[in-house]
Amino acid sequence: MEKYIIKVNGKEYEVEVEKVGSGQQASPAAPAAAAPAPVAPAPAPKAPAASVQDGVRLEAGAAGKVFRIVKKAGESVSKGDTVIILEAMKMEIPMVSTADGTVKEITVSEGQPVEAGDLLAVIG
Repeated sequence: MEKYIIKVNGKEYEVEVEKVGSGQQASPAAPAAAAPAPVAPAPAPKAPAASVQDGVRLEAGAAGKVFRIVKKAGESVSKGDTVIILEAMKMEIPMVSTADGTVKEITVSEGQPVEAGDLLAVIG
C-alpha cells in the first residue's frame, strides 16, 4: 500500500492506494470520505476593449445602464475621449476610446441596461 498526499481546493488529504492485479480484489478498507464535487472552471474575464477586423470594440467595464451617449456614429475620437457614460451603483463611469479614429457604430441606447463585457461601440 502506498501513501500519497493530495490537495483539493487548497486542503490537503492523505490517501492510501493499493495496487490490485488482474483478477484480484482489493481488501476492504475503512470507508472513504465522499469526494468533493467537481468545480466548474471560472469563466475567463473579458477584456475591456479588444481589437477587431473592422475596428476596436468598446465594451462595458461594469454592469449598469447607459446614462449618456457622448459621441455619435460618424464623429471622430482620440484615444482617451469619453464615448459613453454608464451608471452603476449611482456612479457615472466613463467608457473611453482606446484608439484614435471614428465612431463606426453605437450599439446601445440611453437607459439600456448592460452587463460587463457587452459591446457598446466600435471605433474604426
